[in-house]
Amino acid sequence: MNLLTRYLGREIYTSVALVFVALIMLFAFLDLIHELNVVGVGQYHLGYVMLFVVLTIPGHVSELFPVAVLVGTVLALVQLAANSELTIFRASGASLWQMLGALFKLAVPLLVISFLISEFVAPPSERLAQQLRLKAQNAQVSLKEFRSGVWVKDGQSFVNVRNVLPDTSLSNISIYRFDDRYHLQSITSARHATYQKSGHWQLQEVSETRFETQGTSIVHTPQQEWRSALNPGILSVLLVVPEQMSAYDLYQYVEHLKDNRQKSGRYEIAMWNKLVYPMAIFVMMLLALPFAAYHRRAGGVSMMIFAGIMLGLVFHFVGRLFANLGALNDWSPFLSATAITGLFLVLGSLMLWQTERR
Repeated sequence: MNLLTRYLGREIYTSVALVFVALIMLFAFLDLIHELNVVGVGQYHLGYVMLFVVLTIPGHVSELFPVAVLVGTVLALVQLAANSELTIFRASGASLWQMLGALFKLAVPLLVISFLISEFVAPPSERLAQQLRLKAQNAQVSLKEFRSGVWVKDGQSFVNVRNVLPDTSLSNISIYRFDDRYHLQSITSARHATYQKSGHWQLQEVSETRFETQGTSIVHTPQQEWRSALNPGILSVLLVVPEQMSAYDLYQYVEHLKDNRQKSGRYEIAMWNKLVYPMAIFVMMLLALPFAAYHRRAGGVSMMIFAGIMLGLVFHFVGRLFANLGALNDWSPFLSATAITGLFLVLGSLMLWQTERR
């Protein structure tokens, strides 16, 4: 059994690595094509584009892990079956279930790697990529995070935001306005701010302290318009989109939304997807095993590999479709995140059962 596991591991890990490289290069190339449309905006030149593409690679790695595992395992098993090597293992007494156990052992390291990248590498890398992109395109706006919140330099003003919510609305904002000599003119505090249109924010529960030659005055207003160069696109770099956030951050924000009686569907779906998606590696191994029953007379190797690629792509894109439909229609977050994995588990089990019957 250990010999079977080691032999399958060498072949499968090599194939998975090759498939990974191909998929990452493909998605990186598509990102490069997309970014070329905005080259020349501000200081965003080709060097920044290449760095941006490199920084987004960890996000693709976490997304494509199950697909690469499925295609790579299918590729390895079909090649072994075509060379009659799996037939030798079966003739030596290795059952289909023993092969499944060997594949599950091989899936454990892949699961751990997938979880670590998804939880600890992809979110900060994606955040850095967005910061790099927007800093190059908007050189006049600088961003910095401290324990006291987010500090933003906006022209002659310095803005402190204690909370930037994932919908890019702001809470607990303080705006410090200075003149050309950086003498403090006013401090405006607001409980909440929402983006209205280009360059305009709507402040709510506003308190403005004005420093004038005659003295200091305080004005309270329920609402006030705030004109700023800041926009949701710039502020979104302080957050990663839900699909690229860590499961821990998603859990914290879901609890925040529930405490404030706000909708949390999209973030719950992303959280469950983060937790379940690495487990899909086991499902991919199960789904790939029936391909070990391949015989040369059944058709070409390329057709079997093509079928594996199609299954992987269906899993990736239909899974994202389920998640989006679940968020739009308020479906159960757990079911929306796990439906496609459950369907593929049933499909793999049926294929394995049919293979064993033959």
